[in-house]
Amino acid sequence: MTTILVTGGTGTLGRLVTERLRADGHEVRVLSRHAQPYAVDLRAGGSGLDTAVAGVDAVVHCASSPRGGDEQAARHLIEAARRTGVRHLVYISIVGVDRVPFGYYRTKLAVERLIEESGLGWTVLRTTQFHDLLVQLFQALAKPPVMPVPAGVADQPIEVAEVAGRLVELALGEPVGRAEDMGGPEVRSLESLARAYLAATGRRRPVVRVPLGGGAYRAFRAGGHLTPERAVGKGTFEEFLAARFGGGHHGR
Repeated sequence: MTTILVTGGTGTLGRLVTERLRADGHEVRVLSRHAQPYAVDLRAGGSGLDTAVAGVDAVVHCASSPRGGDEQAARHLIEAARRTGVRHLVYISIVGVDRVPFGYYRTKLAVERLIEESGLGWTVLRTTQFHDLLVQLFQALAKPPVMPVPAGVADQPIEVAEVAGRLVELALGEPVGRAEDMGGPEVRSLESLARAYLAATGRRRPVVRVPLGGGAYRAFRAGGHLTPERAVGKGTFEEFLAARFGGGHHGR
């Protein structure tokens, strides 16, 4: 039996990683700000972090916040892993963090570099966006009577459970450095994905393509966040929507 620490183990991805590991008979420690007995704020560090990390075979680092603090959190985690002799640190990142000059992507890339230079055995898996992230985006964009979407941008959403399964495989194996990228099964325009969301939720909105400015938008238009050659995911966006929303009569 292997003992694995999952940071962010109560989140969308971390929860599934935890469930999969436990179902396979492994001991899992869940670290988050509120999960006992390993309630630790990684950004603050502290003795509780050493306690959480001590004696584990691997750490799967899923904790992340778009509000900031990821680099500080990674430094604290790496320092604790060094002190306690962790053999393998696995990190989930995003396809295109080195190609798209978007603030959150820059932070993820900085964390990748910290891990690569940590002296620990490490594995980094980059994936495309999870289906539910697109749903969150479309829920916000569909609030006005007209639904705006960035013009000329495609996406390649992936089923989060498939990513969790891959992270478990990687965590139970030897460190591999940069694992092969993992993309969803289809590269689709945001417009077509938005229309699928509207159909699934029973909303009626005109979808309007809106051109944006800036380097990040240009990089997204150029497909810097896509990996069509690694379209290894199976679950489609429509399948996710059907499971999430059912028949599509959920208000206008």
